[in-house]
Amino acid sequence: MDEKSFKVIIVEDVKLELKGTEEIFRNEIPNAEIIGTAMTEDEFWTLLQGNKPDMVLLDLGLGGSTTIGVEICAKLRKEHPEIKVLIFTGEILNEKLWVDVLDAGADGIILKTGELLTSTDVKSLIDGKKLVFNYPILEKIVDRFKRSVLQDQKRQEAIINYDIDEYDERLLRHLALGYTKEMITNLKGMPFGVKSIEKRQNELVNRLFTSDERIGVNACRLVTRAFELRIIDIDNLEADEE
Repeated sequence: MDEKSFKVIIVEDVKLELKGTEEIFRNEIPNAEIIGTAMTEDEFWTLLQGNKPDMVLLDLGLGGSTTIGVEICAKLRKEHPEIKVLIFTGEILNEKLWVDVLDAGADGIILKTGELLTSTDVKSLIDGKKLVFNYPILEKIVDRFKRSVLQDQKRQEAIINYDIDEYDERLLRHLALGYTKEMITNLKGMPFGVKSIEKRQNELVNRLFTSDERIGVNACRLVTRAFELRIIDIDNLEADEE
C-alpha cells in the first residue's frame, strides 16, 4: 500500500446498497482498501477486533433501528478516537438523527442522495477535515444559517428601533416565563422594586404598540408582541439567577 492508501470498514445492512457502496469505492476511490463489511452491530464489533481501519463508513439504519448507528458512533469515538467515522445514510429527512450522530462524534454525514459519496469528501475526511457533508445536507445547513442570521438581524434592529435595554429584555423574558413582578424584582442584579417594574412595563407598552393598540394590553399581550418583533427569542427562554 502506498502512503495515500487507507483502510475502510463498511457497515451496511442492505445487501444491494452494500454492493453499490463497494462499487463507488472501487470506481471513485481506488486508494481505499475495504478490509471488511458488516451488516449488524455484532458483526462490526467482531470485525473490529482483528482489523483497525482508518475510517468506518457507517449506515445509521441497521436492522430497522435508527439509533444503533448513533450508539456505534458514540462507542467508536470513546474507544477508538483515532478512527474516522463517516455516516452514509438514507435517513434524508430525519434532521434530529443527524444532530444525534454529530453529538455522538461523527466526522461527517453523507446522505444517500444528490452527490452521494465522492473521493473529494472521503479524502477531506482522511486528511483530518471535520464536518464533511455532501450537497443535500449542506444546502439545508446553509438555509438554516441564513435564516438564523436574518432572525438575529431582525432582533438587533428591533432592539435599536424600540430602544430596548438590558432590563427591558430581562423583564420581557421573565414575563414570558410566567414570573410575577415580585419575582422579577428578586432576580440577581435587578435594581427595581415592583412599582418601577410596573412603570417599565407601561413604558414598553407605549413603545411597542401604537396609541390605538394600547388599550387593555396586559403582560401576555406585551410578551406576544415582543415575540412578534423578535425582541425576545422563544427558543432561548432561560431564567436568570434569583
